[in-house]
Amino acid sequence: MENKMLHIEGTVENVLFKNENNGYIVFDLDSGGELITVVGELGEVADGENLILEGNYVTHKKFGTQFRAEYCEQKLPDTAVNIEKYLSSGVIKGIGAKTAERIVNAFGDRTLEIIEKEPHRLSEVKGISPAKCKAIANEAKKIFSLRMITSYLAKYEIKFSFAMKTYLKYGADAIDMIKTNPYILCEDSIELDFKKADTIAYELNIERNSDKRIIAGMKYILKANTTCGHSCLPLDFLQSKTVSSLNVSESDFYRSYDIAVDEKELFEYLKNDREYVYLPEYYHAEKFIADRINILKDFTSTEEYDCESLIDEEEKKHNIKYEDLQKKAISTAISDGLMILTGGPGTGKTTTLNAIISIFEKKGLKVVLTAPTGRAAKRMSDLTGYEAKTIHRLLGITFDSGEKYHFVHNENNPLECDVLIIDEMSMVDVLLFESLLSALRLNCKLIITGDSDQLPSVGAGNVLVDLIESQVITVVKLTEIFRQAKQSCIITNAHRIVSGEYPDLSRKDNDFFFFKRDEPESALHLILELAGKRLPKAYNYSPFDDIQILSPSRKGTLGTVELNKTLQNEINPPDKLKPELKGTDTFRLGDKVMQTKNNYDIVWKRGNEQGTGIFNGDIGKIKEINSSGMCIDFDGRIAEYSVEQIAQIELAYAVTVHKSQGCEFEAVIMPVQSGFEKLNYRNLLYTAVTRAKKLLILIGNEYIIRQMVDNNRRTRRYTCLKNMITEKNEENIFENKKNVNNLGILEFLEIQERKET
Repeated sequence: MENKMLHIEGTVENVLFKNENNGYIVFDLDSGGELITVVGELGEVADGENLILEGNYVTHKKFGTQFRAEYCEQKLPDTAVNIEKYLSSGVIKGIGAKTAERIVNAFGDRTLEIIEKEPHRLSEVKGISPAKCKAIANEAKKIFSLRMITSYLAKYEIKFSFAMKTYLKYGADAIDMIKTNPYILCEDSIELDFKKADTIAYELNIERNSDKRIIAGMKYILKANTTCGHSCLPLDFLQSKTVSSLNVSESDFYRSYDIAVDEKELFEYLKNDREYVYLPEYYHAEKFIADRINILKDFTSTEEYDCESLIDEEEKKHNIKYEDLQKKAISTAISDGLMILTGGPGTGKTTTLNAIISIFEKKGLKVVLTAPTGRAAKRMSDLTGYEAKTIHRLLGITFDSGEKYHFVHNENNPLECDVLIIDEMSMVDVLLFESLLSALRLNCKLIITGDSDQLPSVGAGNVLVDLIESQVITVVKLTEIFRQAKQSCIITNAHRIVSGEYPDLSRKDNDFFFFKRDEPESALHLILELAGKRLPKAYNYSPFDDIQILSPSRKGTLGTVELNKTLQNEINPPDKLKPELKGTDTFRLGDKVMQTKNNYDIVWKRGNEQGTGIFNGDIGKIKEINSSGMCIDFDGRIAEYSVEQIAQIELAYAVTVHKSQGCEFEAVIMPVQSGFEKLNYRNLLYTAVTRAKKLLILIGNEYIIRQMVDNNRRTRRYTCLKNMITEKNEENIFENKKNVNNLGILEFLEIQERKET
């Protein structure tokens, strides 16, 4: 049962801390002579203001009793004394303590009314020139506009962070725009929950079958499904979901749908005689990828090289013998410049890549390596000996005046490279791949590597599989397991699984172990024992850095939510010397945590280097906890989190298999029991097994493992990328044939040669 909110009133005595980006603030409130420390995401609060607050008292281990305010009603000071204190706090740029004193002396209790409604009169005050008067008026207008938006949304229990986003997007006109269409608050840059906007619409007497409501509902459903990996939805599915969720008729739906398509708020695509519906950014992303892949194919024309002698040189240099498919991959990459290299563990992808990089460098080409996550990039660097950057870091991030992020490198500012090699491509979603392709020069060679048998990306789309199945790009799949790799049961069993064979669970002398446990409680007991005691003692593995528990699901006794609670108490138990902070979980100093969504705003530091952005799936360790938030170490990148941003963090002693993509761990422990039936499929088990470098332990039921191997149902994702690529390729072929017929073969070849040049 939720605690009933308490109500307190008072005057702001002293602002102690303020984060202007998210509105988190700490201040002392004079409430009837009692000084109360208040914390919360309340936005612009200044000394001298009168506040009405709702919230509850909390006890911080380090800072004692505080009032955590959830909602705030602000009343500007109405006495000369408090107005002067308010202005002296610096709330309005251009007004310091002395200027505030002169203004209040001139206008007394009417000072704030004058600043808001007759700002030109400030020039009557000694020391305020017309130019300064105008500057102060502009700053005051921002403050008053933001306060009005904050106050308006607070009536609907909407927090300051949404008010700030709304103000940044719509400025002083925001309230009028909300009253016309409250569903603008659900848009990307604001992202208020649809139900909250629907509540406002109801109070504004907006009809339940209005087009603005139905279109917003469609968008919300499409957006929600992108988190399940779908870049689009079939029209019939969207229609059924919208009608039932919004309680509207089919005719209402189709009327609104036609308007949305006509106004390009939604896009449709016909695939196999079935209509699919897109949000604009996902439609444009898949269309762009399809166009650009076909253009790259044209521009990276086959070059004549003596690949055999180049490969011979590499073999002699490294005292190595490449197998036939490796040679094919090397020669295809060098001659074609557009290739997908795939294959399971132990098949020599890294060895092949190293040869490709070496040969390109001998030709004087600049090679750049990238991967979707920090851990994947680090692994790529370790294996190749070349620096690899994350895709986000490679593209660079900047922000516009509305705090919306953009990549520094794009079509107008392409990357300086001749060859780009992407690893772990199965993790790359459509929006990120669109951004990466747009930053490539048309003559840049592109080598894509990844394992298509792994789970698809956390974000929307199924890019690697779509690229492979389009058959437009040459694909080389390495299949031979090298002798050294055959000694690992992790690798041999991974190949068994992906081939539909059952893994060998009988061996107890290698790196792959199975413990039979039929009951969740007994499996949980063994997981705690292994992670907390046996593996650290036997292998000197750190429970924080080396051991990772993977689970198919978040739910249940063996889901990540419950596992994390029990593992935290086992590995990092409560201690008087360890401060804690309540968020999605109870966080404790030293905890292992994971970022759960892309956040381009968070600033991190690594020595003298500074950057922005912590991304979905990044794993770190809490290094510090204080009243304003926490400090987290993500593999050397130190990032500070406000209390509000902690909502994007969760414990990571146990993570889902989906969230583990792109990572490798010294030791992996995974429960395989009943209760996860919808997730019992082959490529989930295969992905989990291939996350382990030196030790894999499965705990549970052998029948479930066999069930997972037998179920080759791939995660279904709605996407039209493959069809778009194929369609575009057929258009290009048709266009070329038409040109040949019209011009004659010799003239056409001359034009193609000039185009390639």
